[in-house]
Amino acid sequence: MSHQEPLKIDPEQIPQETRNTDIQEALNRLEEIILASPRIPLTRKTLIDEEVLLDQLDRIRFSLPTAFQEAQAIIEQKKEILLQGEQHAQEIIQAAEAKAAQLLSETTIVRQAEAAAQEIRQQVEQDCIAIQQQVQAEIDQMRHQAQEELLQIRASAIAEAEDIQNGADEYADSVLRSIEQQLNDMLRIIRNGRQQLQSPGKAIGIRDEGRAIKE
Repeated sequence: MSHQEPLKIDPEQIPQETRNTDIQEALNRLEEIILASPRIPLTRKTLIDEEVLLDQLDRIRFSLPTAFQEAQAIIEQKKEILLQGEQHAQEIIQAAEAKAAQLLSETTIVRQAEAAAQEIRQQVEQDCIAIQQQVQAEIDQMRHQAQEELLQIRASAIAEAEDIQNGADEYADSVLRSIEQQLNDMLRIIRNGRQQLQSPGKAIGIRDEGRAIKE
């Protein structure tokens, strides 16, 4: 069974409504496609249109950037919080420096104020770095998880298609085996008939046997 190459479409060319499609909704649609596909008689197999299936997988792939955009929004929000924290820290530093300027005559106090300001600055920088690393780790985890889910969905769809093909082959073999059995029975009757033609009194029995098989 051939598999189509995934479509390469610029997300900016996709309508806003399509880009904002919820991943769960797209997965529900995929389930509907499978359940609505025709079933093979006497089996639990289903025939699925490969083009429709791959198209839905593309829709799921296109919906993933929405999750990434939400993660980016969280990053921007945290950056804003960090900026506010830095501004607040800067205000504290400036206040400490202003206080130190008023006490220039007291060398010890000035040194303490400078040390406190430097300590605050270093602490703020360390906190900023830690938060940025945490946010980046969360984004990487979300991206990795989304990629794994997409691969699992595609593998499941391919396995289902292969199972359907195997079921169709088994069904065809069963039908052909039944036809073969019927032909063998008819051939046996023909051979018996030819052998019994040597005895005219048995012709009636041959016709009755042939009629019984037809019925």
